[in-house]
Amino acid sequence: MQSQISNLESQIQLKVCGLTKLDQIQDLVAMDIDFLGFIFYEKSPRFVLNHLALEQISGINHKGKVGVFVNETIENIIKIAEKAKLNYIQLHGEEDENFVSELRQKLSNDVQIIKVIRVGNDISEVKKKLAEISNLESKISNLLFDTESKAFGGTGKSFDWSMLNELEIPIPYFLSGGVSEDNIQQLPSLKQKPIALDINSKFEIEAGNKDLEKIKNFITQIKSPKRTT
Repeated sequence: MQSQISNLESQIQLKVCGLTKLDQIQDLVAMDIDFLGFIFYEKSPRFVLNHLALEQISGINHKGKVGVFVNETIENIIKIAEKAKLNYIQLHGEEDENFVSELRQKLSNDVQIIKVIRVGNDISEVKKKLAEISNLESKISNLLFDTESKAFGGTGKSFDWSMLNELEIPIPYFLSGGVSEDNIQQLPSLKQKPIALDINSKFEIEAGNKDLEKIKNFITQIKSPKRTT
């Protein structure tokens, strides 16, 4: 099964979210991580501005810096994106079609938008959420499926990935929600594979403090040869 996963997911990318420590970020950049996730949600224990200034994030030389926002104002998102030199905006709240459209209009064309769909136990609700953003395909670059929670993510809990096989997913997506070495064995069963895995709490010593050795082992488990040369 291990070789099956490695062959099948040879092109899969990796996002490490909830980053707070500059030295760890530099190590992850050296490890060729595809996406670096910074949480700009004050209620999160991984709220990045409690640890790093926008200027420090701006100084990180990486093409996959993702700012995670939850029901934030468009003005603040744009201000932070510009000051931190973000490449992606991840909308993790209840942002509707009008919000996304206005944000896309005001954002720099160089900044892409990722829209999160939180998945619970009711597939009809997931289909409804997907339908509600069907008109946004030209305005967002990716979807991200995460586990439904009051905390808006970072819980380490997974949803039933097989539900994704019941969806028509129109654009490339990230898979999040308790992703770990234990459940990636399920990836080959997905009809439409994610372009990236989004890892967070399962790879931490404590909130915001990443277990780099565990991340290295995970990369070895799923990544293409370019990750291990």
